[in-house]
Amino acid sequence: MAPSFAAAPETQLDALFLPLATGDLQLPADARVLFLHARDGRRLRESARPGWLCQQSFRPFAHALQSAGFTVGEPAQGERFDLVLVLPPRQRDEARAMFARAARHAQPGAVVLAAVPNAEGAKSAEADFAMLFGPARNLSKHKCRVFWATAEDALDLDVQARWESLDASRRIDGGYVSRPGLFAWDRIDPASALLAAHLPEDLHGRVADLGAGYGYLAVQLIARCPGVTAVDLYEAQARALEPARANLAEAVAASAREVAVGVHWHDVTAGLPHCYDAIVSNPPFHQGRADLPELGRAFIEAAAAALLPGGRLWLVANRHLPYEATLASRFAEVRMVAVQEGFKVIEAVCA
Repeated sequence: MAPSFAAAPETQLDALFLPLATGDLQLPADARVLFLHARDGRRLRESARPGWLCQQSFRPFAHALQSAGFTVGEPAQGERFDLVLVLPPRQRDEARAMFARAARHAQPGAVVLAAVPNAEGAKSAEADFAMLFGPARNLSKHKCRVFWATAEDALDLDVQARWESLDASRRIDGGYVSRPGLFAWDRIDPASALLAAHLPEDLHGRVADLGAGYGYLAVQLIARCPGVTAVDLYEAQARALEPARANLAEAVAASAREVAVGVHWHDVTAGLPHCYDAIVSNPPFHQGRADLPELGRAFIEAAAAALLPGGRLWLVANRHLPYEATLASRFAEVRMVAVQEGFKVIEAVCA
C-alpha cells in the first residue's frame, strides 16, 4: 500500500481563502481562476467552482487534485485569469519565479492572492511579493499570513523578467544541470555521492533510479557501470525532468556506448511499470516539514516488487532511519556496505 503523503495544509488553505470568506475580496461567479502550486483540501473543495485550473508539478499532489475532480494542468502561453491563487514553495528563487508567473497570467485588474505559514518565512515572502506588485493588503490566521494585491499595468516589469528567469535550468558545481527547488538543487548531495562511490562496476542490464531528482545517480550508473544498457529515471517532481534529461544525454554521449534512457514523472510508491536487474535509490523521508520514513519503506517495497530474481537494490539513507526490518522481509540477502558521516549504504539482493 502506498503511504499517505503529508496531509494537505488545511490551515494554509483556510488562510488563503480568508479574504474571500470575510468579504475583503469579492469573486464574480464567472471569474476565471488559476491556482499555482495547488493542494487539495476541504477549503478548496468548498470554494472552487467549475473551470478553475489547478497547477501542481508534484505527482502525488496532482493525483489528489484530479481524484477530487479538479482540472489539473498548465496555463497556456498568454492565458489570463481574474484571480491567481498562490501557495508559494519554500525555496526563495522558486517562490519568486512563481510570483512572476502569477503576474504573467493575471489580467490587468486581477487579484493575486498568496498565503504562507509564519514558520516558513511569511514576512520575507510578503516583502518579495510587494517588490513585484506594490504594497499588499494582508490578514493573519492559523499562524499564517495571507496577502494580496491587484495586478496592474504598472508592475515592475524588470523584477518580473528577472524573477521569471530564476526558474530556468542552470549549471551547478560538478557540472550538472539543475534548477531551484529540487532536492539538493545547487550541489551534489553527500548521501548520493557516498552511494555512487560504492556502486559496483558489475551492475548490468536494465537499471532504475528511484526518486532521481536531477539525475545524479543515474549519471553515475552510466559512468561507472559499463554493463548497464538501459536506465529508467523515476521522479515525482516534474520540474526535475528537464534537467535530468539533459544530464542523462550528456552522460550517454560521454560513455561512447548505447544506453537506452527513460525519464518518467511517476510516484514510486504506486509501484513500477517495469522489471529491473538493479535499482539504486536515495529515497525521500520528508514531505515539507513532516518526517515520513514510511516513504522510504514504500520505495523499498516498490523496488523489491520490480527486481528480477537475483536483482540488486543499492540504497543510501540517513543512519537512524528504520529500514532494516522492511529490507529483511523482502530480500534474501541484506548487507551493510558502508556507514559514514551519518549515512548508511545497503545492498539487498532478491532471491
